[in-house]
Amino acid sequence: MSDYFVSKISSSDKRGMAQVDSLLQKEGIRRDGNLDYTCGVYDSDYKIIATGSAFGNTLRCFAVSSDHQGEGLMNIVMSHLLEHELSCGISHVFVYTKTSTAKFFIDIGFHEIARVEGSFVFLENRGNGFKNYLSSLAAASFQDGISGAIVMNANPFTKGHLHLVKTAASQCDHLHIFVVSEDKSIIPYKVRRLLVEKGTEDIENISIHESGPYIISNATFPSYFLKDETDVMKKHALLDATVFTSIAKAMNIKVRFVAEEPFSAVTSVYNMVLSEHLPENGIDFRIIPRLEYDGIPISASNVRLAVKNSDWDTLENILPQTTLSYLRSPEAVSVIEAIKAQENVVHH
Repeated sequence: MSDYFVSKISSSDKRGMAQVDSLLQKEGIRRDGNLDYTCGVYDSDYKIIATGSAFGNTLRCFAVSSDHQGEGLMNIVMSHLLEHELSCGISHVFVYTKTSTAKFFIDIGFHEIARVEGSFVFLENRGNGFKNYLSSLAAASFQDGISGAIVMNANPFTKGHLHLVKTAASQCDHLHIFVVSEDKSIIPYKVRRLLVEKGTEDIENISIHESGPYIISNATFPSYFLKDETDVMKKHALLDATVFTSIAKAMNIKVRFVAEEPFSAVTSVYNMVLSEHLPENGIDFRIIPRLEYDGIPISASNVRLAVKNSDWDTLENILPQTTLSYLRSPEAVSVIEAIKAQENVVHH
């Protein structure tokens, strides 16, 4: 053990990453597509015998060589990754791990948020993190009448989003809108939320909330322990449904609204899973037909494509004035440049 040391593995280190991939494959998992830091424990022959990675505030992709089980190597990896997170100013850390390895993380102080049986467990390093989040939402709940909810990224907020909000608000006494608050979209969370607020300010029976770190997008959902893309979509939806069920219970939410999805395979599978899981937990699930422009359903992808092509005529027809004004403002210059620089702005 005294000859072991832990170090960062650069993404350009082909030999190191090959060893990481080999370790992961022996555990039946693959290197996740979303990683921004990877470390390894090396033996005296400079061979990697344990590894782990981070992406933002999440830890993932753990493996220990079968020849070195029981030597406490995972503790070395975890200590190193947690120190890395703290050096980045991150103290609230999350772990996704296979159900078979969840006990290790619980034993070292992590706390379960939700699990998808037979697949993985979602944990955090704060004992009251999720509980406090639910308590804060419960304080903003309404016990009288029927409360509904929408979860949206709004990247950016479109007339399609506005149609969904107006339709949902007309079908319940109070509507809670959760704006995905992780900053993994082209448009920053603060801007997206402001556009939602301004675009819906004339609708009286709504409340807008941040999703916090518990409702995540498909962009950051870990996929390394799942066998194929369809499985990834289904398991992400199951996690979302499990977390949302706890939120709904805390806030007395009885209905979840989503927009009809004619194009995106990801969202179609997602909606299918929610339609099965939520009613089983006493939550009505309603799909609202999309608003169309020129025979085409309006989506945020349409908007980004129009921005990329400088098609302001289309943007004037598919955006609320509030979003349009933002895109024409100096504040949006960097966002527009980022959209135009992307090879593919249509998400499927």
